[in-house]
Amino acid sequence: MSTLKRFFQDTIIYGIATVVPRLLNFILVPLHTGILGTGHYSINTTFYIWAAFFNVLLTYGMETSFFRFFSRADDKKKVFSTSFMALTVTTLLFFGLGMLFRDSFMNFLDLDPFFFNILFSVLILDTLVVVPFAYLRATNRPIRFASIKLLNVCIVFAVNLYLLWLVPKFPAIAPEYILNHFSEKDILGYIFLANLAASVVTFLILLPYFFKTKIQFSFSLLKQMWKYGWPIMLAGISFIINENLDKLLLKDILSEEIMGAYSGCYKLAVFMMIYIQAFKMGAEPFFFNHAKEKNAKTTYAKILNYFVITGGLILLVLVSFIDIFKEYLIRDEDYWVAMSIVPVILLANLFLGIYHNLSVWYKLTDRTRMGMYISIFGALITIVLNVTLIGKFGFMVAAWATLAAYGSMMLISYFFGRKYYRVPYNVKKIGFYLLLSIALSAVSFIYFRQNYIVGALFVLIFVGITYFKEQEDIKKILKRS
Repeated sequence: MSTLKRFFQDTIIYGIATVVPRLLNFILVPLHTGILGTGHYSINTTFYIWAAFFNVLLTYGMETSFFRFFSRADDKKKVFSTSFMALTVTTLLFFGLGMLFRDSFMNFLDLDPFFFNILFSVLILDTLVVVPFAYLRATNRPIRFASIKLLNVCIVFAVNLYLLWLVPKFPAIAPEYILNHFSEKDILGYIFLANLAASVVTFLILLPYFFKTKIQFSFSLLKQMWKYGWPIMLAGISFIINENLDKLLLKDILSEEIMGAYSGCYKLAVFMMIYIQAFKMGAEPFFFNHAKEKNAKTTYAKILNYFVITGGLILLVLVSFIDIFKEYLIRDEDYWVAMSIVPVILLANLFLGIYHNLSVWYKLTDRTRMGMYISIFGALITIVLNVTLIGKFGFMVAAWATLAAYGSMMLISYFFGRKYYRVPYNVKKIGFYLLLSIALSAVSFIYFRQNYIVGALFVLIFVGITYFKEQEDIKKILKRS
């Protein structure tokens, strides 16, 4: 079990680097939804949608390509140097195009000049540090990685708290310069400036890695990395479509207010997203580094089993106590009109997490194009359902479309994985835990909503059954070496 222990230890550390930032950002949700009306929250959401989209476009799969080639390379410095130089050059080219066609960009993104300048700056800085961050993960330095990530989000949190709460509530503590330039009309700008400040500090911390190695650029290596990575880029763009197109369409088809309410309630699924991201951060380098081990496939199968158990528990807890979270985190009742999307979005994200786990087959067999095709198929489901049905049936279509997209991607990946890289997943056991969690969550939300005694009982039932069936493995994992 030592290999599994190492996986869980790294995942916990990466989880901290993911959980704490997401939690701090989540703490900001009541602050933002309390200050911003649903209409302004729509603009806030639009900013981060485009940030996510361009982040995928500008990195063009290089992060995953880096893990793939770095783990197998004899000359690891060449992989680092080539990938770093490639990203730097393409980022500078993007900067030049952005300056040249600035007005066209602003019109397309529907952002005013000030917001666009901040978005553009954040994108440049964050793209330049992708390879240094990937290097830290690939060389098993999760603590340093986590420390920098935590500092980044602490800066975002501190600036938000200072400008959005402390200065308006306690102006006496603010310097005269801040008071002279402070305006509650510029709240959105302050939120975006917090991200820019964090990106600048992160860039400066990782700057030494820019000079870490001699220039060893290999065009042939870059061609291989591009061939491996571009399908991952398209898959990432498809993911952005699955995750965010619904919000943009809600604004265009229904209203900014509905889009803002939907986006605010969507935030309640953050705990599942945190769990999935933490898993992915630990799993991606782990899968590559342990692919040659004798029992690798058995290990991957066990990891999926534990992933579904934990994800099912998170789903059940969040659904059973959703109204408690709602009261504390989204206090403006204007947002509550979209609360019914939360259980559906939670389940959709659990399916997405399973898909990420199953994706080991196309990453280890260099069939990243298959992953691209699967993601594009999911994006097409999202596009068709949202475009054709939102106007007729309202915002719930967006949630169900997300579930349909991620569910179909999960199933397709499983069946193709059986053909190209057969992992001995215990489908009956995994299916049992998944269905048990879904059934208890549905009964709790539909028939016993706000009955927290029943909700707690359902959680205990799930935990008890899981422990009864998994106690031997649980004891082995928890047992100290």
